[in-house]
Amino acid sequence: MAPYDRLRTDGATPPLETGTWWYAAVAGEAPDSFSARVRRRMRRACLGSILLLAVVYAGLVLTATGQRWENAVPAGWLTDETPAAAYGANPTLQHLTVYSLAGGLLALTVIGILRRRFALTLAALGAVGVSLFLAELLQRHFLVRPDLVGAPPDLTRNSFPSGHTTIAMSVMFGLVLVVPYRMRGLAVGLCALWATAVGAYTMAAGWHRPSDTIGADLLLLAVACGLLALLARRGRLGPAHRRRFPFRTLFVIIPLTLAALGGLGAGLLLLVDSVFVLPPGVRSLPHDPYRSGQALAAGASAAATLLLLGLLRHVDLDARPAPHRVTGSVVSEEPGPFPPDPDHEIS
Repeated sequence: MAPYDRLRTDGATPPLETGTWWYAAVAGEAPDSFSARVRRRMRRACLGSILLLAVVYAGLVLTATGQRWENAVPAGWLTDETPAAAYGANPTLQHLTVYSLAGGLLALTVIGILRRRFALTLAALGAVGVSLFLAELLQRHFLVRPDLVGAPPDLTRNSFPSGHTTIAMSVMFGLVLVVPYRMRGLAVGLCALWATAVGAYTMAAGWHRPSDTIGADLLLLAVACGLLALLARRGRLGPAHRRRFPFRTLFVIIPLTLAALGGLGAGLLLLVDSVFVLPPGVRSLPHDPYRSGQALAAGASAAATLLLLGLLRHVDLDARPAPHRVTGSVVSEEPGPFPPDPDHEIS
């Protein structure tokens, strides 16, 4: 007989010890428990990210219209005289992703070890590795790029999804796992600026197309939501204290919202104008697809970051799950996973 099955002579019922396999397997599986709600939310977000990834790939890679628009982006890049376009000729910046990956992994390891969050540190490093592995696997073997418009050889190389953007976004998600809840907004906001800059630079250097960056954002969201669903399934997260963080809202949430709405709105407007509005036989200016691609890439990265923060709202990865009592009376506001004790003795 398990300890929780033995009758107590004093009439008291012990609370379930949180953070154990018993809690994860039983209390965390209560239909209305916090862990179950978070898990359902993450599973839906993971599925939605995968579906959007398929839509982006089908619309921009597997159609002639999408390929024509993306092939026009490098033409606009050649006309760009900003310093970002000149970076392509700088051999030092070609090692940007190697330095970024090494620095990101080192930062995640140091922060996790200093905070003694060894399991979350391994999860953060694993998320970076899994995301990069999936990006390379999909790019090289599964998500091919057929030549539907007779493009020159330098434009038919497959690069969907972008490994560069995947590295930057996965390091940002790793910070979500290892930093304290109160520092999450600041860390994610700063890293989001870096990740958006990496995605924009890869297009400015002529390495990737807009769909590559958007696909990498969606791939990272799918991996992150899947990992968070697994953590919720094992009862390794809990509700955060309902505190207000005005500086997070002012300096992180509002700028990310403006960047997402402005980037996606301006990018879609320029995309529609350059592809569908002009009369037949009239070609758009070379910089229009380039600018729309840059705007869409920046807006997608900001939107993915904002969505990740929204999914983790009031979720503390350091907190222990809310305890449940065997009788159904609860320490927290949630019902327990077991029905109340019967009024009569069971023989």
